[in-house]
Amino acid sequence: MVGRAAEPAVIWARPERAGRGPKPAYSRSDIAAAAVRIADVDGIDALSMRRVAAELGCGTMSLYNYVPRKEDLYELMVDAASGEYELPDAPSGDWRADMMGLGRQTRALVHRHPWLTRVMSTLYGFSPNALRYLEFCLGCLEGLNVPARTKMELIAMVNATVMSTVANELAIAERSRSLPWSPEQEQAVRGAYLAREVAGGAYPHLAAALAEGTEPVDADEIFELTLYRVINSFAPAQP
Repeated sequence: MVGRAAEPAVIWARPERAGRGPKPAYSRSDIAAAAVRIADVDGIDALSMRRVAAELGCGTMSLYNYVPRKEDLYELMVDAASGEYELPDAPSGDWRADMMGLGRQTRALVHRHPWLTRVMSTLYGFSPNALRYLEFCLGCLEGLNVPARTKMELIAMVNATVMSTVANELAIAERSRSLPWSPEQEQAVRGAYLAREVAGGAYPHLAAALAEGTEPVDADEIFELTLYRVINSFAPAQP
């Protein structure tokens, strides 16, 4: 069956093009860029090997010589997006600030490429740009006095927090675009409903929590606070 290998393989360990013949007409970067363009404009569901081949001006079967499986195409796309990180030559020396900065970059990156929330996988964590990112993260955390395994957990938690936050932001934005009223109107209606439910006395703990303050909080502020608390939770306890 076309596109299905008989055993697992890593695309980065394969030659750029399978088989013999003249110099490849396209690079992996060309293919990834074409796929990213399609997904950015029309969404990940619009992506297909046929569509990418048409974007490049080649036959679909020819494309399989470069990318054996659609999963490999996703991996090329994730790596291409990961190449957009702007990493300085060296960490600042403040591991919290460095990880906060990387978290902000990830949030912006996923907003530019919303399809990342659908295809991102830990399986794609060893592509060239992913390794570049991971190496920089570990350099940032050199001054954090915890085991290497804990540092890897911190990096994973930062990425998971950002991805889940942006997925929620994208879902809210998508819903808002499909409704004939404003987000503020929807929030007011939902807030009034919540107030009525809590006032009935069935949720005393929630009522007490809401009584401390229900002023709207900016999404950026929520993101910053959440990410900082995740990162700071890895700091060793003071004696």
